[in-house]
Amino acid sequence: IHFYKRDRMPVLKAVILIAGPQKGTRFRPLSLDVPKPLFPVAGLPIVQHHIEACVKVKDLKEILLLGFYPSNEMSTFVAEMNSIYKVNIRYLQEFAPLGTAGGIYHFRDQIRAGNPDAFFVMNGDVCADFPLEDMLAFHHSKDNAVATILGTEATRQQSVNYGCIVEDKSTHAVLHYVEKPNSYISTMINCGVYIFSPDIFPMLQSVFNSKQTEYLTSSEGNDSCKRETIWLERDLIFPLAGTNTAFLYETTNWWSQIKTAGSAIYANRHYLALYNKTNAGRLTKEGKNSPKIIGDVFIHETATVDPTAVLGPNVSIGKNVKIGAGARIRESIILGNSMVGENTLVLYSVIGWNSSVGSWSRIEGTPDDPNPNKPFAKMENSPLFNVSGQLNPSITILGSNVVVPSEVMLLNSIVLPHKELGGSYKNQIIL
Repeated sequence: IHFYKRDRMPVLKAVILIAGPQKGTRFRPLSLDVPKPLFPVAGLPIVQHHIEACVKVKDLKEILLLGFYPSNEMSTFVAEMNSIYKVNIRYLQEFAPLGTAGGIYHFRDQIRAGNPDAFFVMNGDVCADFPLEDMLAFHHSKDNAVATILGTEATRQQSVNYGCIVEDKSTHAVLHYVEKPNSYISTMINCGVYIFSPDIFPMLQSVFNSKQTEYLTSSEGNDSCKRETIWLERDLIFPLAGTNTAFLYETTNWWSQIKTAGSAIYANRHYLALYNKTNAGRLTKEGKNSPKIIGDVFIHETATVDPTAVLGPNVSIGKNVKIGAGARIRESIILGNSMVGENTLVLYSVIGWNSSVGSWSRIEGTPDDPNPNKPFAKMENSPLFNVSGQLNPSITILGSNVVVPSEVMLLNSIVLPHKELGGSYKNQIIL
């Protein structure tokens, strides 16, 4: 009897790193109610945008979300994703924060099951027009590729806040990699999106073994989780640089991190713009009984918006939201079950879940956009306070269940959940 070896179909997977509740602190108060990866931007949870990019890749059979959120916080979302997309999607909960690659090592058997030819790894806090298919074609074109890193150009000043990559311009091999260098190295930065071949598992194994040895021979009774913490950037990419097995795929597509609540407004604008290209049906079109729509606007089908309201550009309206007559909203995200009263103005703000704003009020923030006059400028994730202890001007954010009365102004302020405001505020954090 002859057994013919038939060519098997290529199998790909994706791993999305979503971290956990101790992370994403700069995203408060918005992450107090919902895990940061599930915060809706342009009407979809942040990580659903990653999933949408992954499902477009041919032969991608499984998406694994890795993090340390309790699984009950993720289960509804995962079930919903499985019902929408034809790809197997699962959440694997780490027992503790294991670093960017610790979870990949910990769940190595789950990732390797079914012998994938390669797998994507994506940081959950980046947003982009992800060029996954082009990146994959590039990865396959390099015979000896163990890793391909998505990179993009940044300014000289900002590059040091990211992982910096030095490449061989002719082969695109990564020659040198430094995570957040102390001084300028290169304007090419790591976008937090990778393709790995299964060859990285032996490398992770040896990193893990050396960490165990180090832990067991050191006299300090360190935190035992530390011995399992592995960093993708420091423990994997850094040693791969210069070995001619790691390559850089450069993109000029839009890319940004979502670190602060203010960056959600910037991401919202770009994801809405992307719908024009990928999913125009999601954007609201102006009709006979619809409100006036300017630019790109997403309105959830369950929301009720008065036809005399004017929305846009770059507005997302969540589930069961009510917008009153004559309201004017632009560059803002209005989250589920909240209410905006008549003739109220909302600019550069995020209105939290179940919050209400009265009539004739003005809620306004200051955008923290990249410098439009500098090519390749990224968002500045500036701290809340400046050196003299004053609040930096920022997007205005209402946490959940906040009540803002009629006829008040709220400017550049952050309001924590369950507050009822008594009057107008500017440049304040209302605890």
